[in-house]
Amino acid sequence: MNLLKMFAPKSGKFFDAFSKATTNLVAMSEKFKQLLEAEEQSRDAIVREIHDLEHVGDQITHELFTELSENFITPFDREDIHYLSTSLDDVADYINGTASRISLYQLKDIDQVMHGLSSVLHRQILEIHSAIQNLQNMKNAQRVREAIIRINDLENEADSIFDLAIARLFSEETNAIEMIKKKEILSVLETATDKCEDVANAIESILVKNS
Repeated sequence: MNLLKMFAPKSGKFFDAFSKATTNLVAMSEKFKQLLEAEEQSRDAIVREIHDLEHVGDQITHELFTELSENFITPFDREDIHYLSTSLDDVADYINGTASRISLYQLKDIDQVMHGLSSVLHRQILEIHSAIQNLQNMKNAQRVREAIIRINDLENEADSIFDLAIARLFSEETNAIEMIKKKEILSVLETATDKCEDVANAIESILVKNS
């Protein structure tokens, strides 16, 4: 089935919602980068903005599930719509969760490792946004495939950064409480990059079934 036909007027609501979801994720990842660069006294306000964007993401996911329940004919397999919707929502949840922990744990030291993982996550989300935009037209399927490859490569990069960071944390951090805080925050942030790979898998499944 041609993807251009799939995103005809009847299916436009699904595509519009996915586009809104990825646009919202881009905004969240940009705010998260801003959070890491902010002075400690400015963080809570940015965390609230991230939390508000996460609520926007929840509303978009609800919109997608409503459309799924009300429409017998869908642009692609129902399980793929569900998988893509929940995977996008998971990315938003983990960005929000990381931001919340930075605030709740009153983290003093935002090191380069956290900045590095945040940068990888942001690049993954930009690739996700690009992939979703290019799903409109089957002529752009190759661009979608290239974006999927880059998302997966970036996830591997995030794994390497995380593993080295945890090893260094155990060898250099002498304060047990700070170690627990940092490990928890890094783990949640790294999980966000894993969830981006889930999004890539969902998009790939759509391509395979509809190309």
